[in-house]
Amino acid sequence: MCAAASEARMGRPGPGGVHRSRPPEGIVERLHEPGPLVGVELRPPRLGLDAARGMDVWIDMYHALRRLARSGTFVLLTDDAAGDPEEESLAHLAANLGGAADLATVVPFLTCKHPLAYCRLFAQRAMGLGVAGVAVVGGDHSVGPERCVPHGKDLRAILRREQPGFPLGGWANPHRDPVEQARFVAADDFSADFVLTQIVSHHSLGPVERFRAELDRLGVDLPVVYGVFLYRSANPGTLDYLNRYFPVPGREITAEFAAGTGADEICARSVRRLRTVGADKVYVSNLPIREAARRLGRVGGISAERAQGEAWESRGSTRKR
Repeated sequence: MCAAASEARMGRPGPGGVHRSRPPEGIVERLHEPGPLVGVELRPPRLGLDAARGMDVWIDMYHALRRLARSGTFVLLTDDAAGDPEEESLAHLAANLGGAADLATVVPFLTCKHPLAYCRLFAQRAMGLGVAGVAVVGGDHSVGPERCVPHGKDLRAILRREQPGFPLGGWANPHRDPVEQARFVAADDFSADFVLTQIVSHHSLGPVERFRAELDRLGVDLPVVYGVFLYRSANPGTLDYLNRYFPVPGREITAEFAAGTGADEICARSVRRLRTVGADKVYVSNLPIREAARRLGRVGGISAERAQGEAWESRGSTRKR
């Protein structure tokens, strides 16, 4: 048994000193459980880094994944985020972690911006490694290579036929027409077991509420995990750059920093406010890798972390491994 899984099953403390057992099997089952859940999105190193710098990033990722696995935290690993080429997540998981981390908490992204043969092999390799599932999304049209299929749902349909039963995640963007986005999710050909959303915040609760209301009206029972972003500063250049990829409430974020509010608290406000409208499952993007577990505890809230831990402890002992 690997060290991380052993510690988790023994109920040793995770980040924040909360005792947790290994989470119940399956991301879909886990996301359907009531109560808050806080995951994290991490980014593999960019391609082209010099050997020393690339090794430093992988070492940081190794330690982050091991610690997050001990706490049962689901980790999303990006695939060429914002169009910038990255080292492949699966190659790192296989070569550098092996049995040293519990990959049942890891969900890599797969965009359609690769050849179809690569995407099909990626899903096979992911399932063989024992990851929780794969989030299959279209990818940014404006940068990088063309998609191998028109939409993420088309690739999910192919992978569903070839890997039946392997959990696949879809994508929605409440910043677009929220009603239309909900109807896309409700369609028979969406071919997903769970949904991840574009970055939202406490400054964009209206679209989130409309999106959720339409899902409820349509009777959609797919679990949805909402993205939130840790803005590390109010640097205008950085906010303008980010705004190319998702709507950034630049004026509001700048005002919060100017009022003396810290980066973690601004992010935590989004997590708390989203819970008030029923969006209680989130993933946090842009956490520093070296501080991911510690900062995630602050952003997600101690009560939420404890709720997760208690749920895993009470259920985990009754599940078959």
